[in-house]
Amino acid sequence: MFVIGGRTGPDKILSDVWILDTTMNSWKLLQFSDNLFPPRHRHAAAIMGSNIYVFGGLDNDTIFSSFYVFDTKTLHWKEIPVSGDWPCARHSHAMVASDSQIFMFGGYNGGKALGDLYSFDVQKGQWTKERTTGRNPHARFSHSIFVHKNYLGVLGGCPVIQHCEELALLDLKLRLWKHVTLNSVGKDLFVRSTTNVVGDDLVIVGGGASCYAFGTKFSEPAKVNLLHIIHSRDGHMSIKNQRKYVINQDEGTKTNNIESSCQPQLELRPNVFEDESLCSNDNLPCLKDQSQMIALHYILQLKKKYAKLGKDILKKFGWLDLGRKARTEEGGVHICFPVCQEFFAVFHERNNHLLDASDGQNETFLKPHKQDKYLLNELSYAEALTILHEYGAIILEDKVVEERKAAKSPLKVMTEAVTSLIEHKGLPMWLLEELPTRWDRLGDIIILPINSFKDSLWDSIAGELWLIVAKSLKAHRLARQGPVAATGTRDSTLQILVGDSGWVNHRENGVLYSFDATKCMFSWGNLSEKIRMASLDCREEVVVDLFAGIGYFVLPFLVRAKAKFVYACEWNPHAVEALRHNLQANSVADRCIILEGDNRVTAPGYSICI
Repeated sequence: MFVIGGRTGPDKILSDVWILDTTMNSWKLLQFSDNLFPPRHRHAAAIMGSNIYVFGGLDNDTIFSSFYVFDTKTLHWKEIPVSGDWPCARHSHAMVASDSQIFMFGGYNGGKALGDLYSFDVQKGQWTKERTTGRNPHARFSHSIFVHKNYLGVLGGCPVIQHCEELALLDLKLRLWKHVTLNSVGKDLFVRSTTNVVGDDLVIVGGGASCYAFGTKFSEPAKVNLLHIIHSRDGHMSIKNQRKYVINQDEGTKTNNIESSCQPQLELRPNVFEDESLCSNDNLPCLKDQSQMIALHYILQLKKKYAKLGKDILKKFGWLDLGRKARTEEGGVHICFPVCQEFFAVFHERNNHLLDASDGQNETFLKPHKQDKYLLNELSYAEALTILHEYGAIILEDKVVEERKAAKSPLKVMTEAVTSLIEHKGLPMWLLEELPTRWDRLGDIIILPINSFKDSLWDSIAGELWLIVAKSLKAHRLARQGPVAATGTRDSTLQILVGDSGWVNHRENGVLYSFDATKCMFSWGNLSEKIRMASLDCREEVVVDLFAGIGYFVLPFLVRAKAKFVYACEWNPHAVEALRHNLQANSVADRCIILEGDNRVTAPGYSICI
């Protein structure tokens, strides 16, 4: 077993390689004559033969896009040169090997979670960004992936607010996604968990989150049988009485958990067509084998007299592709509506049900509708598809693809405007390298990153520059982030570039935060933890927050978790001012006492009672 890199502390990032001899139960630290492999943590690795491939990772503020291979026979590192559609720098992503390919999904690039899927062909030595059909998994990081038979699975990760217990499966032959919900009794938090395929079972170990101030939540080990998922073809069947296992942590043996309710259980739950009967295949268009139908764009062809209802159905369920234009064919006899790839997947999966039903495997059908009018708001997925089939709808590859003219992105607008300005002022074009590619929005303030526009040459055109940037980004107020003040109160040094005041209102998870952004820090990184705290039932609890700030956790405890009382310790006078305002604005001031000053002195002891 090989352990590569990681960290032993916030500033102790490692590049070492340890080997565990599993027969002797002994560890060995490898010694290298060079430093070819830089220190990193939160990287991802995959094994192919005798080689271990490592991509990305994090070292303090540096995020890597480098790709290395470690030969376990020669015990040497080699960096793989850039080739193909090279992925961007990232950390907290996941990789897995299958045949001669290595697949990589998601991660974090320093500004946002990623939802892209790449494959690396070991034989050709190049990356490819994969194109898939069906609903793509949401962007995430700190997740896990695995391969079983012909499927690649993606589970868990951050942000945990979306589909945290949804298992996304990609058919590697058809490049088609489908999704299954894992209904866990314990509502496990699959963040940084490990997934391992043992036979036909997926074993999930660990995962969870920790917060230094509010404790931890870790998931129990669990096992899910993958045959039920894969053989159901579409993941929409509810599987009852399946065997559920947990790992005995003391003995390392599996325990049958069909009857026990005290251990975590996982079961499949349908997410589309739940409790719907199958519809008749009368007038159902015959689809070719799906491997021949994978395309980038599709259209749904309907007779003109059914076009209005068809369009309404497509819009209702989000199946209409608004990025392309509808068009007529055969002199206006048919109307062709552009549909999204998700609709193709649903249409195809529905067709598979109907083909099975026509073979006599299911004799209960939803009969076609014959009435002239339908209550659109009451239609289910299955009924909508039944109506489209009844009206002779046919799905086809769109060979025309009339893309609507794409509007310029704010980044493109800003780049063009700033380029014109520096050309007019005779400034060097290399200044464009300092234009930001991302920014944050806090209320109505657009906040540029600290490393943008940092050269002193920008100061000579500051008056025009900031107005142009604000207009390009459609910002009422514009600011630039500064370093956190090296003081005990960690004040903000945000600089307002356009606008007068730094006071801002920000609403998050039903809680209103107001503060002066030029004096107080605001972090988006603890959103998941704030949501978790807000979901607790604290009606009879007295809470002490030793680092209250502007009310990051105080307010969720009071507003959402309904805490009985909160003591809020804070020594930054600007944060205290904002906290007082926020308690009043959220109508919870009567259940909170602010203890201003050093919490080592002001924090209440255990003897305090309400």
